[in-house]
Amino acid sequence: MKSVAVLGLGKYGRSLAKNLYSMGADVLAVDKDEVIIEEISHQCTSAICANLENEDEVTALGLKNMDIVVTAMGTSMGASIMAVSVAKEQGVPFVVSKAASERMSSILKKVGADKIINPEGEGGLRSASILISSSFTDFFEIDSNMYMIEMKPRKEWIGKNLMELELRRKMNLNVVAIRESGKLWTHANPKFSLTENCVLLIVVEKKDMKNVQD
Repeated sequence: MKSVAVLGLGKYGRSLAKNLYSMGADVLAVDKDEVIIEEISHQCTSAICANLENEDEVTALGLKNMDIVVTAMGTSMGASIMAVSVAKEQGVPFVVSKAASERMSSILKKVGADKIINPEGEGGLRSASILISSSFTDFFEIDSNMYMIEMKPRKEWIGKNLMELELRRKMNLNVVAIRESGKLWTHANPKFSLTENCVLLIVVEKKDMKNVQD
């Protein structure tokens, strides 16, 4: 499972950290507020109090060991730039940044952010679900126990059709539509052989999410 550092624990950062942890990720949560760190300490793998505007303290976090670093300090340009820069210098493969404006988004991209999060358009649960799996391309919560996921086929599914895979019986996954590269969504044809260029639209219960995560 992926290791993720969430830097900045405002409303969005806390939601993201908690949802990632509940999905099985190894989560490092960081903020300068000791009260917030105490509150979240039981809902993540580890929680550290640090000043994210201080280069030495950010460097000391050991971000090089993370698969993903998320900078969630959307209103603090200085802290966000510092964290993104240090993370990329330490070789973190994927750095995600929350930005409060188009200008901030542009600057964070220039200093190395791989993805910019729109705090108005993405909630912590949706972001966590997309980050937790390299196969997910989008995620929607239908209700409290049912999700709809856009995902790329797993490698072991390539070249096989839905009849052969028996995803509903074996994994309790319902493939409702398929989209081939450059084409529109179509109803899932059970005899269609999956390719690496197609995307599946799957409905899955919360309890079975583990069946579709990497």
